[in-house]
Amino acid sequence: MQFKGCGTAMVTPFRADGSLDEETLRKLVRRQVEAGIHFLVPCGTTGESPTLTRTEHLRVVQVTVEEVAGKVPVLAGCGGYNTAELVELAQELEKLGVNGLLSVTPYYNKPTPEGLYQHYRAIAAATALPIILYNVPSRTARNITPAELSRLAVIENVVGVKEASGDIAQMARVCRQAPEEFAVLSGDDAVTLPLMALGGVGVISVVSNEIPAEMSQLCELALAGDFKGAQKLQRKYQPLMEVNFVETSPGPVKYAMAKMGLLEPNYRLPMVPVTHESAEKIDAVLAELRFA
Repeated sequence: MQFKGCGTAMVTPFRADGSLDEETLRKLVRRQVEAGIHFLVPCGTTGESPTLTRTEHLRVVQVTVEEVAGKVPVLAGCGGYNTAELVELAQELEKLGVNGLLSVTPYYNKPTPEGLYQHYRAIAAATALPIILYNVPSRTARNITPAELSRLAVIENVVGVKEASGDIAQMARVCRQAPEEFAVLSGDDAVTLPLMALGGVGVISVVSNEIPAEMSQLCELALAGDFKGAQKLQRKYQPLMEVNFVETSPGPVKYAMAKMGLLEPNYRLPMVPVTHESAEKIDAVLAELRFA
């Protein structure tokens, strides 16, 4: 199980003209590895992947793989609406040397249970890479039910799920029903600890863009059964976890990272800078934590 602990859902840095900022990307990857992150997730939805061209998507992943240099696994984003395109993308990502794929459920078209199964089966058949499913119905309008997940888990290289349904009862059922070697990861920083208490093995995190060492430590403590130690970190950083979603992500986390001197706060439409009111809330949390 190579995808356990804390994996960072990496933001994608852009220049003011909207182009990829490769120099900053390399710095961010090195910062993550030096902080002790367990794995990295480039070109997920936090990385604004729907706005990247295929060439840009592959370049971001390639740069990440180069900078990681085998020190931690790379779980590359490979999700979306068009199954045929994802089959091709999975094969191209495999050639770049990634360690696995993160695949969000098809959004908007809301496939039937059979359609969802066939979608993931087609991607899995196209690659030898392990695949982590991403369930985030608040964004996609399509929940992967525990029964559907049990069927998908039978596919040999479907090895885990990023669970962001927001339903703790569903998460508990997923942990109970999943095969022992199946990785159940939180897709929501704020519920990482309760999910790990139920049997989850970590998180694919937004807040670890800002605090990679601290979120890695939280997961390590929880995996070791030291929930009191993990609770201390949870209490301290809960406000940051929450304010990262005061507006649609990754707007707030990019703003916070800019205030921390990590990147320039540039986005691609339809993402736009956070409002003045949201900026004030983020500033207050950063000041409390003495990050800016």
